[in-house]
Amino acid sequence: MSGLPILEWRGPAGTARALGAAFRDPGFVLLTGHGIDPSPAFAAADRLFALPAEEKARLDIRSNPHNRGHAAEGVERLDPAAGPDRKESFNVGLELDPDDPRMDEPFRGPNLWPDLPGFREDLLAHWDAALGLGRDLMRAVALDLGLPEDRFAADLSAPMAALRLLRYPGGGDGLGAGAHTDYGALTLLATDGEPGLEVRRRGGGWTPVPDVPGALVVNIGDALARWTNGIYVSTPHRVRAPARPRRSVAFFLDPNPEAVLAPLPGTGEPRHPPITAAEHLAARLEATYG
Repeated sequence: MSGLPILEWRGPAGTARALGAAFRDPGFVLLTGHGIDPSPAFAAADRLFALPAEEKARLDIRSNPHNRGHAAEGVERLDPAAGPDRKESFNVGLELDPDDPRMDEPFRGPNLWPDLPGFREDLLAHWDAALGLGRDLMRAVALDLGLPEDRFAADLSAPMAALRLLRYPGGGDGLGAGAHTDYGALTLLATDGEPGLEVRRRGGGWTPVPDVPGALVVNIGDALARWTNGIYVSTPHRVRAPARPRRSVAFFLDPNPEAVLAPLPGTGEPRHPPITAAEHLAARLEATYG
């Protein structure tokens, strides 16, 4: 892998073959033509991260079991051998009414909102747009695998997806995020152009992800790797601490909590036992937060 493929989005049928090739190797693609404008989400991130520490502490992600809220610098450890990550983040999940019966399901719960006018609306708009694109990408995945185009629709009807705002402080020392693979089916990442993200090559070493204006960095996670029985590759990546502050907006498309991650038809002898998406996510988060 000398670089990452650049792919223009042409809908599920028009993109399936090229997307599937990228997901087999290197597991990453730079996607253009997707129609998502991340600028309101970046503006919201700047407002959130500028809040006083005591206000962000009120939104602490460790205060709830729903994977929602703010994680201060040093709270997360994506690669235990590399020490705490040098980043802060803020997670938003599926927004449900308080009396929705699904609130009793794993990783459901109220989002934690700062007192910032328009912040909630801007983030939920990005969440909805990213979910729409993520579902379409999974339709392309199904076509590439020779499955019905709607194979994943039921498993993504009310996903445990997380929209995550990220900020890495400047200084260029160490790792902003240790080497890891993502947890869910797909990740859709918007960056601000500041370098730092690197993808591990199959033969060893790291490839910097280039800045392609307007492109989303799309990669598969461990849930889709399990679904495809290793046909698609969940590739380790990391973020070097940038010289200047770096921001990104990530959307992690985890399936519904009850979705069963078992090898899809035609993918060969199972490499892993079946597991629900909620069990899979719980195990990964436990390793990250300890």
